[in-house]
Amino acid sequence: MDRTRGFWWSPDSDALLVARADDAPVRRWWIADPAHPGQAPTEVAYPAAGTADAEVRLVLLGLDGSRTEIEWDRQRYPYLARVHWSAYGPPLLLVQARDQRSQLYLAVDTESGRTSTVHADEDAVWLDLFPGVPAWTPDGRLVRIADEGGARALMVGDRKLTSGALQVRAVLSVGDDDVLFSAAPGAEAALPDRPGEIDVHRAWFRGSGDQGGWEPVGKRPFPAVHSAVRGDRLIVLSHAGTERPGARVELLRAADHGAGETVAEIASYAETPVITARPQLTFAGKNDIPCAVLLPTGYSEGDGPLPVLMDPYGGPHGQRVVAAHNAYVTSQWFADQGFAVIVADGRGSPGRSPAWEKAVRDDLAAVTLEDQVEALTALAGRYPLDLGRVAIRGWSYGGYLAGLAALRRPDVFHAAVVGAPVTDWRLYDTHYTERYLGHPDEQPAVYAANSLVTDEGLSGAAEGPARPMMIIHGLADDNVVVAHSLRLSSALLAAGHPHEVLPLSGVTHMTPQEQVAENLLLLQVDFLKRSLGI
Repeated sequence: MDRTRGFWWSPDSDALLVARADDAPVRRWWIADPAHPGQAPTEVAYPAAGTADAEVRLVLLGLDGSRTEIEWDRQRYPYLARVHWSAYGPPLLLVQARDQRSQLYLAVDTESGRTSTVHADEDAVWLDLFPGVPAWTPDGRLVRIADEGGARALMVGDRKLTSGALQVRAVLSVGDDDVLFSAAPGAEAALPDRPGEIDVHRAWFRGSGDQGGWEPVGKRPFPAVHSAVRGDRLIVLSHAGTERPGARVELLRAADHGAGETVAEIASYAETPVITARPQLTFAGKNDIPCAVLLPTGYSEGDGPLPVLMDPYGGPHGQRVVAAHNAYVTSQWFADQGFAVIVADGRGSPGRSPAWEKAVRDDLAAVTLEDQVEALTALAGRYPLDLGRVAIRGWSYGGYLAGLAALRRPDVFHAAVVGAPVTDWRLYDTHYTERYLGHPDEQPAVYAANSLVTDEGLSGAAEGPARPMMIIHGLADDNVVVAHSLRLSSALLAAGHPHEVLPLSGVTHMTPQEQVAENLLLLQVDFLKRSLGI
């Protein structure tokens, strides 16, 4: 849900709303460190798909010692997704049904603890959650982000402030008469030269701007990823573009309309990466899939076609194709080892349109893999790609996608680095997994078809040569537990499929240890070159 806090102060700082999560109903898993057999396993409360979640309540605690239970239909709406408390109105809750197809915006009566419905949402596929909403305007109107008319729109009360030209991503602040928000170009915007761009805009809901419309904040000398924070009439705006490492940060004095006046630029003392990334951002295929293509530093056309490395995340909530230099430093390093590296964000990835994201419902495997193949084949006519030597690497969802590629499309992919993959969706958590695949007890065939380890999932593997796979997993991973990779290895062994497993002792889902991370990159390159005959 991306809710990272459990308490909220009142505007006068005399009371707290506090969430209480009782994880007693949640199934226990035990994560051991085989490198230290003398240590007891760590107990983890893990709500896997289809199993019990924590029971969440909300209480109002006064500094005078008072305690008031907040009431809502927790049986129907067990997920406390958002809480907002400002001087503009009573506390706001966003509560969601377990199937994530209905949710309520609730106002809290702080005297009694009762709640009343301000707004209700329904969606036949699922309802997304967004940063910064819900919120109140100073005149008591509800601010929210909603899927309206095929676009992700900014709503104030019953009024839609944006059109299909924008895909609204987050509300950054609510002012006296405007809303500061971030957005990407929407489905109605011109696409050819704007992949990966995220802008900051202001939209007016009353006063001189009551006629509607929005304007970008700051000037736009180049495509970039922008973010902002605001205090009173000052806005701190960050621009991270592809033309240089890091971000440029400026302080703006917000005008009633227009881009605003630059007051100062805030210097950055961040270390400059030793690698200069040169991503070429483009769209590919009939679906206009956002892609970044990276060639080796110093490459010229006379050097001939290059072996290809697909480097995706490729799934929900993970946008990799962004107009920012530092997002591609690792991909450029792989390119400098002699590869044409392609990063492709297919359907299911954020930032395009509700229909784009929701196209993966019940079919993560087929849709996301199909778009990687489409991007590769479409780019082959424009870049020096050797389609006889194509590998794929990925981590987490990207690892799942790499495994799918090697098993189901060996006609396209010749090797795969499969990092911390989700191989059996029954082993992943409730809120994420059930959003895309439903409840496993209600849709067992869907879970089986999207798995890498079930008979149904493995039967989806295409006829053809068994492609080599390097499976990498941290043994201490408490997000995607190592059971995923162990079950995949067992299934591959039973099928006689060549693979190697690299266990990482003491490593969780990511690899923060610098030495481990560096050597891990070198081992991946060695595997890829061996497997592709380079």
